[in-house]
Amino acid sequence: MKPRLRHVADLAGVSQATVSRVLNGKAGVAETTRREVLSALNQLGYEPVGVARTRPRRGLVGLIVPELDNPVFPRFAQAIESRLAGEGLTTVLCTSTPAGMGEADYLDVLLDHDVTGVVVVSGLGADSSAASDHARYLDLLARGVATVLVNGRPEGLAVPAVTVDHAAAAGMGVAHLAALGHRRIGLAVGPRRYQPSIDFLAGYRQSIAEHGQAEELVSETLYGIEGGHAAAVQLLARGATGIVCGSDLMALGVMRAVREAGLQVPGDVSVIGFDDAAPNAYVHPPLTSIQQPFESMAAAAVQLLNEQPTDSGPMPELRFRPELVARASTGPLRVAAEVHGA
Repeated sequence: MKPRLRHVADLAGVSQATVSRVLNGKAGVAETTRREVLSALNQLGYEPVGVARTRPRRGLVGLIVPELDNPVFPRFAQAIESRLAGEGLTTVLCTSTPAGMGEADYLDVLLDHDVTGVVVVSGLGADSSAASDHARYLDLLARGVATVLVNGRPEGLAVPAVTVDHAAAAGMGVAHLAALGHRRIGLAVGPRRYQPSIDFLAGYRQSIAEHGQAEELVSETLYGIEGGHAAAVQLLARGATGIVCGSDLMALGVMRAVREAGLQVPGDVSVIGFDDAAPNAYVHPPLTSIQQPFESMAAAAVQLLNEQPTDSGPMPELRFRPELVARASTGPLRVAAEVHGA
């Protein structure tokens, strides 16, 4: 296994940030500490300072996504690949799945192929329980590999990032339903260890408070149709007449559960998805969704790849506002109040 930044830091008895400063020739490191870090680099066979930055550029950029079954990830992949091609760069698409190669394995392969950059969409950086793996991103930067995280940078991680404003998205969904007369608005959200889910929940809580809803109606579930279905069963039992979902696939599961309960969308229950990457205009009824600005986010990710910060200051996080696209899956509160006793 190739030595990583944390291995060097452990051997030298310093922080990973200190190792990164030495690798990048930054000031503020005592000479004795610098020598200890350089000695650890030698012992572990870590690339000497400057080697990674002088490699011939092949114009390869690794793009890691968690899956291709969810339409949001092919949509991001297509938008980013198109932008990279316009810059004369070739995309190496890597799909990280539990049954196949993981993100860490792909990063090793990409390093072996001397990629000039890496873009990770909704990767381990989004998972607050995987903090020990976040050092891999710092490792890439230290080796001179431009790195950008999309929808997945946790607090305190000094890696350039692009993200949609998930809190604003949840707020938009709640506000839309409240304007239609709904007073019991639920949230179907993914596991709370993920940063997008944390932000989504925060935006929901703020918005229901602003609209006078005292009780939280939240179901934490898995992303996907099955997770949305399970969430809807819980939320319907608690009297929800409108449900905001953390993804379009979850929303499809919610609509199926509503129909199985003998209710109608939107006559009894209004449903809102998130992403708007699927053909939502062609489902029945057409799904109201909060759209991520895929093209703008892709352009920003490629720009950050080309303009990686060289100092030790704060790394940029470009945050984009989503847009609510209203369709027929949301409507005024009508018989729902009588059916659920709201």
